[in-house]
Amino acid sequence: MPPLRIALAQINPTVGAIEPNAEKIIEWIGHARAQGASLVAFPELALTGYPPEDLLLIPSFVNANMEALERITPFTRGLTVLIGFAHREEGLFNACAIVDDGEIVAICHKHFLPNYSVFDEERYFVPGKELAVLRKHGVVFGVNICEDIWYPDGPSNAQALSGGARLIINISSSPYHVGKPLAREEMLRERARDCSAYIALCNLAGGQDELVFDGHSCVIDPTGEILTRAKGFAEDLLLSDLDVDATSFPPPRKPHSAYAHRFAKMETIALSESKQSTSTIEHRMEPRQEPEEAEVWAALKLGLGDYVRKNGFNDVVLGISGGVDSALTAAIAADALGAGNVHGVVMPTRFTSQTSWEDAWAVIDSLGVQGLELPIDRLYQLYLDETEASFAGKPRDATEENLQARIRGNLLMALSNKFGWLVLATGNKSEISTGYCTLYGDMAGGYGVLKDVYKTMVWRLCRWWNSMNEREMIPGRVIEKPPTAELKDNQLDTDTLPPYPLLDGILHAYVEENRSHDEIEALGFDRKIVEKVIRMVDRNEYKRRQAAPGIRITPRAFGKDRRMPLTNGWMQ
Repeated sequence: MPPLRIALAQINPTVGAIEPNAEKIIEWIGHARAQGASLVAFPELALTGYPPEDLLLIPSFVNANMEALERITPFTRGLTVLIGFAHREEGLFNACAIVDDGEIVAICHKHFLPNYSVFDEERYFVPGKELAVLRKHGVVFGVNICEDIWYPDGPSNAQALSGGARLIINISSSPYHVGKPLAREEMLRERARDCSAYIALCNLAGGQDELVFDGHSCVIDPTGEILTRAKGFAEDLLLSDLDVDATSFPPPRKPHSAYAHRFAKMETIALSESKQSTSTIEHRMEPRQEPEEAEVWAALKLGLGDYVRKNGFNDVVLGISGGVDSALTAAIAADALGAGNVHGVVMPTRFTSQTSWEDAWAVIDSLGVQGLELPIDRLYQLYLDETEASFAGKPRDATEENLQARIRGNLLMALSNKFGWLVLATGNKSEISTGYCTLYGDMAGGYGVLKDVYKTMVWRLCRWWNSMNEREMIPGRVIEKPPTAELKDNQLDTDTLPPYPLLDGILHAYVEENRSHDEIEALGFDRKIVEKVIRMVDRNEYKRRQAAPGIRITPRAFGKDRRMPLTNGWMQ
């Protein structure tokens, strides 16, 4: 019997766009059929997009996705197709439909519902209670969904060791953070060795609000060797010929499964014997993005591009200050959208140095984005004049400084209203963590590209991007000069903040690892500096709650990952 050719359709659906998603699935079924595949898998909740969140609480939405599944079935003639969707049946399930030769023959439900980090699946779904295996062209295989495969003693183990599956297909929507692609693959290699079975993962690729899904679908053999890997951060169709009859399966490393009892009353479901391809294909191994900067850049580019396009924008606008954050934001936007769709606005005032003005225009010229200059000093003086009587007797302080940032925010929003451009906020995670940003000023915008990017990573990304091009896309002087907001004379960020390498180390320990004062001090940080940074983080939750959404690249981003009360009497 020839090998079973499977296709992993790593697509990029849009949350809530059920009809376009269904059309995309039909289109990619056609691509797989043209490549001689017998079995095609699509990602978790491919019909609804992931995560659909409270759309799942709307009965008509769930009905529409189930009706769309029915409309897809005629296009599966001659194939077996696995499609992720939301299934209502005595509860709502995160489900995979097994559609065989034009008919839905089985529905698999997700067993483990993640309810941590960015996940809220217990809010919507009930866990599955049964397991099944299927047979096609003599190959017995199991199907499970995303989180199910992360558990060593879970459904995959039971399907292989109790159900006799020689192939486990996992449909997934596994969101990205730094290092996740490698960690996921290592887990899958372990699972293949544990189960002594082939593992095929079909993962989502695309951006959804603050989340990015990196793709990297793959097939792994029973010894844990990666046979083939799809592209990262892009749609792809990954084909694999699996010759189960010719495979020597080593002894499983996990001879027992707590899930074995779920097969007590289940039979193997026989699928149609569709026409098999007699051609041969070469397994390809798309590389993972390396170094780390390349991986982060790809995530930021995809997240921004999808947010802009899926929300109906064509162009973006941002303030260009001559500083490194706005330069990096503009560079990512130009790469994601094309330089012609990026508008950089230079808004100098009396505190803007000649160097910063030159650097702002150097960035615009180097990247080839559209440039515009709107000096704000006259507007700033009007604000000062109008508030002079009210502020009489009070020294100038951050109030007057922040007026400048808010004027700039107003102008950017005016351009957005007039021309339909999406405003990009340019603040980084170090600033947003500590509140070193102006509410309704530089925080104004529809999307924050660097929201989860520490300042030290900002510099790394700039230097890496320059190294990837034949010239300095981001001028060296922009990267090397001391950071400053330039809202008063001779101002530097270090007037308020510790040096960024020191600050970022403390922030990583406190925000991402939940370490206490004492634990952070034990890492070698000065206690007074630690206390200062923690106070700044804690008292600025109200700002972060009002910030633009932004791309998640760390394991604990502000937003869904870290949800702190605004009114909070807890002190570390």
